[in-house]
Amino acid sequence: MKVDAMLRGTGLADLAAEAREREAAGIDGLWSYEGPHDPFLPLMPVAEHTSRVAVGTAIAVAFARNPMSMAYVANDLQVHSEGRFLLGLGSQVKPHIERRFAMPWSHPARRMREYVQALRTIWSAWDTGERLAFRGEFYSHTLMTPFFSPAPNPYGPPAVYLAAVGDQMTRVAGEVCDGLLPHAFTTERYLREHTLPVLEEGLAASGRTRAGFAIAFSGFVVSGSTEEEMAMAARGVREQIAFYGSTPAYRPVLDLHGWGELGVELNRLSRGTDADRWQRMGELIDDEVLGTFAVVAEPDRLGPALLARFGGLVDRFTFYAPYEHDDAIFAPATEELQRA
Repeated sequence: MKVDAMLRGTGLADLAAEAREREAAGIDGLWSYEGPHDPFLPLMPVAEHTSRVAVGTAIAVAFARNPMSMAYVANDLQVHSEGRFLLGLGSQVKPHIERRFAMPWSHPARRMREYVQALRTIWSAWDTGERLAFRGEFYSHTLMTPFFSPAPNPYGPPAVYLAAVGDQMTRVAGEVCDGLLPHAFTTERYLREHTLPVLEEGLAASGRTRAGFAIAFSGFVVSGSTEEEMAMAARGVREQIAFYGSTPAYRPVLDLHGWGELGVELNRLSRGTDADRWQRMGELIDDEVLGTFAVVAEPDRLGPALLARFGGLVDRFTFYAPYEHDDAIFAPATEELQRA
């Protein structure tokens, strides 16, 4: 299993040093994300100052950009990283697409399927010299002159990963993508009983199997070297689970485990105005819920516990630890996962 990490730094100089340090520590991949900073720019120094790790976006908002602009930046990063770039895409939600990015929103799963198909058509036109002639329901790309066409990419097109929560987007990932980025708010049971069967439907529709397809999962972990550190870690993860659990779109995961009423109560509390509501929401996440969403173990037991839960199920794993910690506590688990 590959072990990845999310980038911490934002300054270009800091990112270069972080990338070197984490590659030396044995990390297999480094991911940026679309938050208060552009998701692509940080990967330039990361790719430049490493030689082995994969570099990717988890995620870049697809619908904030058209397929042509996305194709250019992804192609450039694939060249710059010498074939190590993973293009992780996500749809975001309607208010952000329309009101933050001023872009159109409709039929997100259908639009995403066409978006990825358009990307592949553009990349193919650049690499083969064939005429660009993509015409779809949402996007049309029919003009490409030599001046605007990059040279054939010596590393081939980047792998495309898709973040998916619902069934339709999960099926699209299986149909047209190279990998899936499940949401952290999931459980082993939900992945096995729900996500994988839907993904398999998409793969079958495209005549493919899981071979060559990757699942990259950022999973909750609770770990620490002392009782105090374990308690602090548990508190941070409980509050993060409560935050996600308050979102109605994620309710199916709770429903599968018979915790639908918990989601209702979390949503009700999240709409309050009192400053301590997030802490009170976290207190509703009991040990059973915590242990179902997160792997809870001391550093020397964390690796075997993660393998027992996710071995053979996911291909890339990122430690999701929303609490103050030293990454060194994950070193034994990282080695264990990478040996598996």
